[in-house]
Amino acid sequence: MSTASAELLSLPARLAGPRPTIVVVGLGYVGLPLCVELAESGAEVLGLDVHAGLCAQLNEGRSHVGDISDAQLARAREAGFVAGIDARVVARADAVVICVPTPLRKTKDPDISYIVAAGQAVSAHARKGQLFVLESTTYPGTTEELLVPMLEERGLTVGVDVAVAFSPERVDPGNPKYGIRNTPKVVGGCSPLCGNAAEALYRRCCDHVHRVSTPATAETVKLLENTFRMVNIALVNEFALICRQLGLDVWEVIEAASTKPFGFMPFKPGPGLGGHCIPIDPHYLAWKLRAHNFTARFVELADAINSKMPDHVVEVLTDVLNDAERAVKGSRVLILGVAYKPDISDMRESPALEVITHLARKQANVSYHDPFVARLAIEERQYQSVALTAATLSEADAVVVITDHRSFDWDFVLKHSRWIVDARNATVKARAAAPELAKKVRTI
Repeated sequence: MSTASAELLSLPARLAGPRPTIVVVGLGYVGLPLCVELAESGAEVLGLDVHAGLCAQLNEGRSHVGDISDAQLARAREAGFVAGIDARVVARADAVVICVPTPLRKTKDPDISYIVAAGQAVSAHARKGQLFVLESTTYPGTTEELLVPMLEERGLTVGVDVAVAFSPERVDPGNPKYGIRNTPKVVGGCSPLCGNAAEALYRRCCDHVHRVSTPATAETVKLLENTFRMVNIALVNEFALICRQLGLDVWEVIEAASTKPFGFMPFKPGPGLGGHCIPIDPHYLAWKLRAHNFTARFVELADAINSKMPDHVVEVLTDVLNDAERAVKGSRVLILGVAYKPDISDMRESPALEVITHLARKQANVSYHDPFVARLAIEERQYQSVALTAATLSEADAVVVITDHRSFDWDFVLKHSRWIVDARNATVKARAAAPELAKKVRTI
């Protein structure tokens, strides 16, 4: 067994020191908050991204990530944070953290092209005594099967010359309670020394670091977390479908079940999954398992149920319009909220996009209001957020609640709407306060 180089042995101390140099690759909703936290810890932070316009915007002090204010970015800039497109800065780094996107292809197979491109860019400038961490969500084995060979091609031995680890991002956009600092950080290194280096890095910006034995274990941790949520959301979505068949209120059932102080964790049904993580991450696990001739049956079933929910919303809307002696074709439908979750502008995988697409194909006259999303394009159709006024609500044949932003006045919405399909049970308090208007609302 080779002895670790002096450069690698000194790495944990350098990363824990007053001013290590850290390069963060990918300056999106994961990478930029990490840059800010590391800069506040006293590190020299260099952001690396392929989009020159984004780097210029950040260097001018304008944040594009909702969780990072311009004031926070300004403090990071004062601490020395600089964004750029030149990968040669990697040669200066004590640590390099890769935070690039990992989408799915249309076939629901992993698209790891961003990881490959980032790995090639940083490995071209790698040297002894550096730490390389992958944060991008991916299938078990990616770090050791892709990133390690790239470094070894440079003549660098992992665990001897350089350290390599995986640490799953746990960013929850729009969450005011949990951020990078107070969310425990899972770290898996390729060797104990690799783990030591990664732990030293993240202790700069995280209150608690949890070590696991390997990068593959750390990769699987993230997949379990989001598969857990995906499956339980699918279960409660199926209960919504079941309760509709039985003529029951699923929300009342969930509220009552939640009174049990043990053995039950409430999840809420909705119009479908959204965001970059829950609809996508479990498919990385399913894809990997197919190579082992194993079927992730829960993942496939949960995906089938959750994927049906936008159709279910349209079915409920169709029933509402039929009761009002209206056809979907030609009806004016106002969508409330198009972001995938409340109080953010992120529309990735938002179920609103599917609902709008289905309604447009049925030739409904669709409009939307979202205080966080001014414009959107779906299947070459351009939409612009309309004002939420009494006239806008009353002129719509039906209002469909997809995203329950906290700024919405549900009493106002209930008062002025003709009919409401409430996919989030957002109007529950307004209905309780004005029971004579409750008949306007159908929940899913």
